[in-house]
Amino acid sequence: MTMYAALLRGINVGGSRKLPMAGLRALLEELGHGSVRTYLQSGQAVFAAGQGDEESLAADLTAAIEQRFGFPVDVIVRDHAYLRAVAEDCPFPAAGLEPRQLHVTYFSHPVDAARYAEIDRAARLPEEFRLGDRALYLYAPDGIGRSKLAEQLARRPAPPGLIATSRNWNTVLKLVELTAG
Repeated sequence: MTMYAALLRGINVGGSRKLPMAGLRALLEELGHGSVRTYLQSGQAVFAAGQGDEESLAADLTAAIEQRFGFPVDVIVRDHAYLRAVAEDCPFPAAGLEPRQLHVTYFSHPVDAARYAEIDRAARLPEEFRLGDRALYLYAPDGIGRSKLAEQLARRPAPPGLIATSRNWNTVLKLVELTAG
Protein backbone atom coordinates (compact mmCIF):
# COMPACT_ATOMS: atom_id res chain seq x y z
CA MET A 1 0.00 0.00 0.00
CA THR A 2 1.21 3.47 -0.89
CA MET A 3 0.28 6.54 1.13
CA TYR A 4 -1.07 9.51 -0.80
CA ALA A 5 -2.31 13.00 -0.11
CA ALA A 6 -5.27 14.44 -1.99
CA LEU A 7 -5.09 18.22 -2.35
CA LEU A 8 -8.48 19.74 -3.12
CA ARG A 9 -8.61 23.19 -4.65
CA GLY A 10 -11.02 25.92 -3.58
CA ILE A 11 -13.32 24.21 -1.08
CA ASN A 12 -14.71 25.57 2.20
CA VAL A 13 -13.55 29.09 1.36
CA GLY A 14 -15.83 32.04 2.00
CA GLY A 15 -18.88 29.89 2.72
CA SER A 16 -19.10 28.37 -0.74
CA ARG A 17 -18.36 24.93 -2.13
CA LYS A 18 -18.74 23.36 1.30
CA LEU A 19 -17.33 19.90 1.55
CA PRO A 20 -17.34 18.47 5.07
CA MET A 21 -14.20 16.58 5.95
CA ALA A 22 -16.23 13.73 7.47
CA GLY A 23 -17.95 13.36 4.10
CA LEU A 24 -14.61 13.39 2.29
CA ARG A 25 -13.24 10.70 4.62
CA ALA A 26 -16.33 8.54 4.07
CA LEU A 27 -16.09 9.00 0.31
CA LEU A 28 -12.42 7.95 0.25
CA GLU A 29 -13.26 4.85 2.28
CA GLU A 30 -16.13 4.01 -0.10
CA LEU A 31 -13.62 4.23 -2.96
CA GLY A 32 -11.71 1.42 -1.22
CA HIS A 33 -8.90 3.43 0.36
CA GLY A 34 -7.53 2.74 3.82
CA SER A 35 -5.89 4.74 6.61
CA VAL A 36 -8.00 7.76 5.65
CA ARG A 37 -7.41 11.02 7.52
CA THR A 38 -8.12 14.65 6.78
CA TYR A 39 -6.13 17.68 7.79
CA LEU A 40 -7.78 21.03 8.46
CA GLN A 41 -10.95 22.09 6.66
CA SER A 42 -9.23 23.47 3.58
CA GLY A 43 -9.03 20.30 1.56
CA GLN A 44 -6.30 17.86 2.46
CA ALA A 45 -6.82 14.14 2.93
CA VAL A 46 -4.37 11.29 3.21
CA PHE A 47 -5.10 7.69 2.35
CA ALA A 48 -3.53 4.36 1.48
CA ALA A 49 -4.14 2.77 -1.91
CA GLY A 50 -2.92 -0.54 -3.24
CA GLN A 51 -3.51 0.21 -6.88
CA GLY A 52 -3.76 3.14 -9.24
CA ASP A 53 -1.47 6.05 -9.93
CA GLU A 54 -1.67 9.70 -8.94
CA GLU A 55 -3.62 10.73 -12.04
CA SER A 56 -6.18 7.92 -11.92
CA LEU A 57 -6.68 8.34 -8.17
CA ALA A 58 -7.24 12.08 -8.66
CA ALA A 59 -9.68 11.48 -11.53
CA ASP A 60 -11.65 8.92 -9.51
CA LEU A 61 -11.88 11.24 -6.50
CA THR A 62 -12.82 14.22 -8.66
CA ALA A 63 -15.69 12.28 -10.25
CA ALA A 64 -16.88 10.90 -6.90
CA ILE A 65 -16.90 14.35 -5.27
CA GLU A 66 -18.95 15.84 -8.08
CA GLN A 67 -21.41 12.96 -7.97
CA ARG A 68 -21.76 13.04 -4.16
CA PHE A 69 -21.60 16.78 -3.45
CA GLY A 70 -22.94 18.20 -6.70
CA PHE A 71 -20.07 20.49 -7.71
CA PRO A 72 -16.72 19.98 -9.42
CA VAL A 73 -13.52 20.16 -7.39
CA ASP A 74 -10.02 20.12 -8.82
CA VAL A 75 -7.94 17.42 -7.11
CA ILE A 76 -4.21 16.71 -7.18
CA VAL A 77 -2.98 13.44 -5.66
CA ARG A 78 0.67 12.98 -4.69
CA ASP A 79 2.45 10.11 -2.95
CA HIS A 80 4.62 10.35 0.14
CA ALA A 81 7.91 10.16 -1.78
CA TYR A 82 6.96 13.16 -3.92
CA LEU A 83 5.73 15.20 -0.95
CA ARG A 84 8.94 14.46 0.95
CA ALA A 85 11.06 15.42 -2.07
CA VAL A 86 9.21 18.75 -2.40
CA ALA A 87 9.97 19.54 1.24
CA GLU A 88 13.61 18.42 0.99
CA ASP A 89 14.20 20.28 -2.29
CA CYS A 90 12.98 23.64 -1.01
CA PRO A 91 15.34 26.26 -2.47
CA PHE A 92 14.78 28.62 0.46
CA PRO A 93 16.13 28.21 4.03
CA ALA A 94 12.82 26.85 5.37
CA ALA A 95 14.15 26.06 8.85
CA GLY A 96 15.04 29.71 9.38
CA LEU A 97 11.73 31.13 8.12
CA GLU A 98 8.32 31.52 9.66
CA PRO A 99 5.90 29.06 8.03
CA ARG A 100 3.64 31.93 6.89
CA GLN A 101 6.52 33.21 4.74
CA LEU A 102 6.86 30.09 2.61
CA HIS A 103 4.28 28.48 0.32
CA VAL A 104 4.24 25.73 -2.26
CA THR A 105 1.92 25.66 -5.24
CA TYR A 106 1.44 22.11 -6.47
CA PHE A 107 0.74 21.65 -10.17
CA SER A 108 -1.00 18.73 -11.82
CA HIS A 109 1.63 18.71 -14.59
CA PRO A 110 5.11 20.15 -15.11
CA VAL A 111 5.11 23.88 -15.79
CA ASP A 112 7.39 25.51 -18.31
CA ALA A 113 9.53 28.32 -16.87
CA ALA A 114 8.56 30.42 -19.89
CA ARG A 115 5.15 30.83 -18.25
CA TYR A 116 6.80 33.19 -15.76
CA ALA A 117 9.43 34.79 -18.01
CA GLU A 118 7.67 38.17 -18.12
CA ILE A 119 7.78 38.63 -14.35
CA ASP A 120 10.40 41.15 -13.29
CA ARG A 121 11.88 39.21 -10.38
CA ALA A 122 14.18 42.06 -9.29
CA ALA A 123 11.21 44.42 -8.98
CA ARG A 124 9.50 42.00 -6.55
CA LEU A 125 12.42 41.52 -4.14
CA PRO A 126 12.60 40.56 -1.33
CA GLU A 127 9.81 38.25 -2.49
CA GLU A 128 11.03 35.37 -4.63
CA PHE A 129 9.79 32.25 -6.35
CA ARG A 130 11.44 29.19 -7.80
CA LEU A 131 10.11 26.30 -9.83
CA GLY A 132 10.57 22.71 -8.75
CA ASP A 133 9.18 19.36 -9.87
CA ARG A 134 5.50 20.16 -10.55
CA ALA A 135 5.76 22.75 -7.80
CA LEU A 136 6.41 26.44 -7.31
CA TYR A 137 8.04 27.68 -4.12
CA LEU A 138 7.11 31.19 -2.99
CA TYR A 139 9.01 33.16 -0.37
CA ALA A 140 6.85 36.07 0.83
CA PRO A 141 8.47 37.67 3.91
CA ASP A 142 5.33 39.65 4.82
CA GLY A 143 3.00 36.70 4.24
CA ILE A 144 0.96 35.71 1.23
CA GLY A 145 -1.90 38.10 2.06
CA ARG A 146 0.34 41.11 1.38
CA SER A 147 2.39 39.56 -1.40
CA LYS A 148 2.35 41.41 -4.70
CA LEU A 149 4.34 38.57 -6.24
CA ALA A 150 1.74 35.99 -5.18
CA GLU A 151 -0.94 38.14 -6.77
CA GLN A 152 1.06 38.41 -9.98
CA LEU A 153 1.76 34.66 -10.07
CA ALA A 154 -1.92 33.88 -9.55
CA ARG A 155 -2.95 36.10 -12.46
CA ARG A 156 -0.93 34.06 -14.96
CA PRO A 157 -3.41 32.29 -17.25
CA ALA A 158 -3.28 28.55 -16.72
CA PRO A 159 -2.76 26.31 -19.72
CA PRO A 160 -5.75 24.03 -20.41
CA GLY A 161 -5.87 21.12 -18.01
CA LEU A 162 -3.42 22.55 -15.49
CA ILE A 163 -4.56 22.42 -11.87
CA ALA A 164 -2.71 24.50 -9.29
CA THR A 165 -3.31 24.62 -5.54
CA SER A 166 -1.17 26.26 -2.87
CA ARG A 167 -0.32 25.27 0.68
CA ASN A 168 1.63 27.02 3.42
CA TRP A 169 4.82 25.47 4.74
CA ASN A 170 3.16 24.05 7.88
CA THR A 171 0.75 22.13 5.68
CA VAL A 172 3.54 20.99 3.36
CA LEU A 173 5.39 19.47 6.31
CA LYS A 174 2.25 18.02 7.90
CA LEU A 175 1.35 16.20 4.69
CA VAL A 176 4.84 14.66 4.59
CA GLU A 177 4.33 13.50 8.18
CA LEU A 178 0.80 12.16 7.63
CA THR A 179 1.76 10.19 4.52
CA ALA A 180 4.84 8.67 6.15
CA GLY A 181 2.67 5.74 7.19
